[in-house]
Amino acid sequence: MRAIIYDEYGGPEVLRWGETADPVAAPGELLIEVRATALNRADVLQVRGLYDPPPGESRILGLECAGVVVALGEGVCDEIAPLLGRPWAIGDEVCALLGGGGYAQYVAVPAVQVLPVPNGVDLVEAAALPEAACTVWSSICMPTPVRAGEVVLVHGGSGGIGSFAVQLADALGAIVAATAGGPERTAVCAELGADIVVDHRSEDFVERIRATTDGHGADVILDVVGGDYLARNLDVLAEDGRLTIIGLLGGASAELDLARLLDRRLTVRATKLRNRPVTGPGSKAEIVAEVGRHVWPLLASGAIRPVATTIAPITDAASFHAAAGRSLPTGKVVFRVAAG
Repeated sequence: MRAIIYDEYGGPEVLRWGETADPVAAPGELLIEVRATALNRADVLQVRGLYDPPPGESRILGLECAGVVVALGEGVCDEIAPLLGRPWAIGDEVCALLGGGGYAQYVAVPAVQVLPVPNGVDLVEAAALPEAACTVWSSICMPTPVRAGEVVLVHGGSGGIGSFAVQLADALGAIVAATAGGPERTAVCAELGADIVVDHRSEDFVERIRATTDGHGADVILDVVGGDYLARNLDVLAEDGRLTIIGLLGGASAELDLARLLDRRLTVRATKLRNRPVTGPGSKAEIVAEVGRHVWPLLASGAIRPVATTIAPITDAASFHAAAGRSLPTGKVVFRVAAG
């Protein structure tokens, strides 16, 4: 098959569309002919040697895909596929959460990490869903779900993860606050359902959110910034508030005053999706199953939509990696993959 491959770490110039070995569906896996995949920041970091895949995962880039099932591993026919009411079959249109391997014509993936393409969603746009849906659900709804009426603050609300988080929190009945940089990005947040939009280039999100919520602050924060935002995130958290850190754009270190957590019963949590086990408590299988039960109906109803703002051929991946080194675009970049 053909895939985006690289022989050494470096910038986007090391990426090329070349030939590599075909994957094979192991027991419990599906072999998917990839029709589309999506760009994630982890892909950019991996090429630079800053985010290697977990042991046993493909070194090919790509943490999600959508495509068509072309082969079934041993044992897959004995299990009922989520949402289908029957076992998986060759020809099923699916999307999948991957540990790697999406930037290719074919990928083998555990069946427990696969969901049918939601009703009403285009097969190519569906490639923008698995990583964002699973990351957001596991971050703000596991173990404690967002409740209607809670204030949910999403940092980077116009990005690939943020755009999904804003929509999900809104669909769950939360009061949604979002930060973004500049008028174009703040407008995206508002269009997606954010009730409070803060341009972090010109406004202080702590002051704005406290003023807009009559001093209450945020009950839940989804943070991609990390170190630089920790103190201010604690400032804006309401009593019993929950902060989940999923990115370190602002650094990996910060001073944490534990007394502040004790006094207001705050929870600070950090989580990563890619290195979770395939099965077991807190696993990818558990997250995908919950996403199928709770999120897929919201997609089918139109309450949430994939935000695939850019669709390009996979052979253009290097140019988009170059642009992502400066700033990722709003929503998701989705790459079409030619059939093998």
